[in-house]
Amino acid sequence: METPGSQSSLHRANLERVVRAVRLAGSLTQAEIARTTGLSAATVSNIVRELKDGGTVEVTPTSAGGRRARSVSLSGDAGIVIGVDFGHTHLRVAIGNLAHQVLAEESEPLDVDASSDQGFDRAEQLVSRLIAATGVDRAKIAGVGLGVPGPIDVESGTLGSTAILPGWGGTRPAEELRGRLGVPVHVDNDANLGALGELVWGSGRGVRDLAYIKVASGVGAGLVINGKIYRGPGGTAGEIGHITLDEAGPVCRCGNRGCLETFAAARYVLPLLQPGHGPDLTMEGVVRLARDGDPGCRRVIADVGRHIGSGVANLCNLLNPSRVVLGGDLAEAGELVLGPIRESVGRYAIPSAARQLSVLPGALGGRAEVLGALALALSEMGDSTLLDGSATGALPAATPAFT
Repeated sequence: METPGSQSSLHRANLERVVRAVRLAGSLTQAEIARTTGLSAATVSNIVRELKDGGTVEVTPTSAGGRRARSVSLSGDAGIVIGVDFGHTHLRVAIGNLAHQVLAEESEPLDVDASSDQGFDRAEQLVSRLIAATGVDRAKIAGVGLGVPGPIDVESGTLGSTAILPGWGGTRPAEELRGRLGVPVHVDNDANLGALGELVWGSGRGVRDLAYIKVASGVGAGLVINGKIYRGPGGTAGEIGHITLDEAGPVCRCGNRGCLETFAAARYVLPLLQPGHGPDLTMEGVVRLARDGDPGCRRVIADVGRHIGSGVANLCNLLNPSRVVLGGDLAEAGELVLGPIRESVGRYAIPSAARQLSVLPGALGGRAEVLGALALALSEMGDSTLLDGSATGALPAATPAFT
């Protein structure tokens, strides 16, 4: 039995610190591990050697700052995690290993009017299909990250009222999927997972304070403060879409008037252009037409950008993030939307906050949320099974997350 404060318990704690740092980052050099954990270079070197000999980590040659270094990542056969992302009209599932590599990924259309039971049945089927296709052992599943387009009550795990997936309000998504898959499931809203995905794999890498703005059927923000997702005590932090821009504006689905969402979300923007472009016009189509020079689409996108910029300016004044990442189809518009966002930030934000802010398009596109779900599962799992050697067996070859 280990005694608190004993040499063996201290060694165990140091092992867990190193494994956790590598697990969350995907891969780190030994120098980066030392900086992240606060352990000495000699201690890190000894621990990495021990973990490598035990098959927990893999060490590969790399370079850092022009010097030779060794990159440390968790062994590809240490276990797997699953990401599930429910959107307004899609279901996307990804399977990854603990080395932050994606083994398989697939998406399919989802009827917006489908019941929650139908949605979770589809998710179970898609997960099973990908597991069969990759040949992974179900016993290797360490956890599942689940994204839904609505607020999640932190205490009860209940999905709040949502007009994006009608009829899903009041369900407990993690509990529902856990009952079908029989493994731990961790749930969060899609904007938070988009922020987590971009933080780990995309345009948010290297920053500690970030706002991810997702503009789709609704408008939401995922907030990262000091490297961690900020959800608020009730789980509703980041509802930037319901900042009031015009008290006499259109009635929003939340019951208020003139919310940012009523000036930026697809459900309100598309009717402005459909008379001239047909009823089947999508935001993806608007962006494509705008990039091809369509004046109406360019004007609407610029207006949307200025409205989003007003909301971002409020975030700057309150939270002073160093980076804002724009996700969703609108991000594909590039400077057509980013320029107006920066213009509004410069006009309405405190000058010192505006100067420190960079506004970038998301690097992951429509994959941000499902990769964020993988990152959520990775962040929530414990390290004991890795250190106790209970994760054994081989997994198939993986491909990096960006391919």
